[in-house]
Amino acid sequence: MTDQETIARFIFMRSQGWSFNRIAVELNVSKPTLIKWSRQHQIEIENLKATEIEGLAEKHFRMRHVRWEALAKQLTKIEEEIDKRDLEEIPASRLHAIAAQLRSEINQEIGGVQFSELADHIPAQERFAATHRWTA
Repeated sequence: MTDQETIARFIFMRSQGWSFNRIAVELNVSKPTLIKWSRQHQIEIENLKATEIEGLAEKHFRMRHVRWEALAKQLTKIEEEIDKRDLEEIPASRLHAIAAQLRSEINQEIGGVQFSELADHIPAQERFAATHRWTA
């Protein structure tokens, strides 16, 4: 196995949550070397983790956009009904609570978008990923 193949396996194993000890045994590579590789390939590891998580979420929760559309449709119906009612009525307050719950579910479904970039001001051997989160 070439060094590049070994490093690729290391990146995959770390993205799957394997410990340095377990990887060291599996790949027959010293723990200090693995820690060095972890620093050098942190962005690839984090991005592979994110890709894996997204794939699992899609597999287990159907396609996200279908779920988002269903939640948005329910929220639209509730908000249309709220607009028809007098806000002094008790059922309207309940509709507001339902609308708030739907907004919360939508925010949970969408989650935060996260990207990584190199932090160029740090020496290459000690670089880390700068993470940016966007919220809708």
